[in-house]
Amino acid sequence: MKSNWAIGDRDGWQTISSETHFESDHLRVVTEKVRSPARQHARPWTTVYRKAAVVVAPMTAEGKLVLIRQERVPIRAALWEVPAGQIDEDVSGAPQDPEAIALRELREETGYELSSSGELIPLGDFFSSAGFTSERASLFLARPVKPGADGPAHDESESILECRTFTPQEIGQMIAANEIRDANTLAVCARLCARGLLSLRA
Repeated sequence: MKSNWAIGDRDGWQTISSETHFESDHLRVVTEKVRSPARQHARPWTTVYRKAAVVVAPMTAEGKLVLIRQERVPIRAALWEVPAGQIDEDVSGAPQDPEAIALRELREETGYELSSSGELIPLGDFFSSAGFTSERASLFLARPVKPGADGPAHDESESILECRTFTPQEIGQMIAANEIRDANTLAVCARLCARGLLSLRA
């Protein structure tokens, strides 16, 4: 398994067997028999292993967040989201630097970049859906950001329909109205609020 996807046994966990059903550059579907610290008998579990990812919340000097509206094929809908992307491996097979990937995704998906006095603040990580996938995303706040000279440079696989800035109060209203439903965006907003870096109250 590629180093960027691996979840090794530790703390009493033990993989008894593993069968790969599908593998691509982006994911690997595996059925494993796993013994956990709390269960004596191993049980089968089908897991989707994915590369680690980054999620970046871009904040302007005015305190607004930059969101993109992107079509998502699996749910046949377009969602408002913060920029995000997978961490690829370099030529040696080692994961690339998460901070560099976060700044790249910010630039490519929104056309924004850090101001000369800006900072990229690590906010920890989270698991997007731990019941079926190993995907772990590192969260970042980029502030302040400004529109870049070159604009966005979307990947061919992406379908980004628009990019807009929203006040924290607008973000809070969109979350309450179920207009923001993307796990990455909800997670990074929760982390920002918990750290006192964002207030969604009107």
